[in-house]
Amino acid sequence: MAAGGWLALRLAALAAWALSAASHVEDQAEQFFRSGHTNNWAVLFGFLEFSCSHIVLMLADDMACNARNPKPATVFSHKNMELNVYGDDVEVDYRSYEVTVENFLRVLTGRVPPSTPRSKRLLSDDRSNILIYMTGHGGNGFLKFQDSEEITNIELADAFEQMWQKRRYNELLFIIDTCQGASMYERFYSPNIMALASSQVGEDSLSHQPDPAIGVHLMDRYTFYVLEFLEEINPASQTNMNDLFQVCPKSLCVSTPGHRTDLFQRDPKHVLITDFFGSVRKVEITTETISLQPGSPVVESRFRQGTAPEHYNCKKQRLCVLSVT
Repeated sequence: MAAGGWLALRLAALAAWALSAASHVEDQAEQFFRSGHTNNWAVLFGFLEFSCSHIVLMLADDMACNARNPKPATVFSHKNMELNVYGDDVEVDYRSYEVTVENFLRVLTGRVPPSTPRSKRLLSDDRSNILIYMTGHGGNGFLKFQDSEEITNIELADAFEQMWQKRRYNELLFIIDTCQGASMYERFYSPNIMALASSQVGEDSLSHQPDPAIGVHLMDRYTFYVLEFLEEINPASQTNMNDLFQVCPKSLCVSTPGHRTDLFQRDPKHVLITDFFGSVRKVEITTETISLQPGSPVVESRFRQGTAPEHYNCKKQRLCVLSVT
């Protein structure tokens, strides 16, 4: 069983965003002894090729500062404790009791109060590829939040439909590591969604990496093998989603991972891992000076009130307009 939740978003060829929600808080003792499941978000966080400014992190459990943590201000993904995945670059945007089903759904659908800062918003559009990773204590058709409320598969499916109607994504990859995880994507009905789960209905999702020194497991099995797979991915990798489907067979996971692709328009073998797990930008470099006419739409949007220069030198700019139509 697991605790937490993750959503990561990449604006195709423009920017990258991520949202993570660790979804349960209990009394201090029980909270820490289930910390291995909550650690999943921190490890995946380190593998996302996104700028931290484009990641929204929702964290209900603060294991790094728990009184029972023998190594304060640290979280480790392996029992050798060589890599602290809770480093200085981890920025938590929603903490403790801010992590609720209501806030999670509001972030997904964009229905946040006007006073909400940009760092707590999912600023996506119809060109955005979104990765949602969730992990928590779950059952048939639900995932627990804060050990006091639940998000159901129907609520999640309806939130995704709102996102589609409001043009908040282009393609969406949903991954869940929880008991009976496949039940959470059974009700999806919106276009361009691909879903993966760590377990089928009626199955538990099990832990991995036991550490006798602190008496807890450090990760969940499915997430452990997914991250082991992602370690081999680089920005130029041609590895596709079909490869991701095979990363944790039952012989390793004990549970039976599942996936759903019927809502997705593209063939998974043509969908690169970096389409969701990396911010890969295709930029063409030129040394030419390009003349932009004052009447072009691009010039009007960038240089208003007649301030457009006669020549726009690409050497002086980070990105250049190669053609204007």
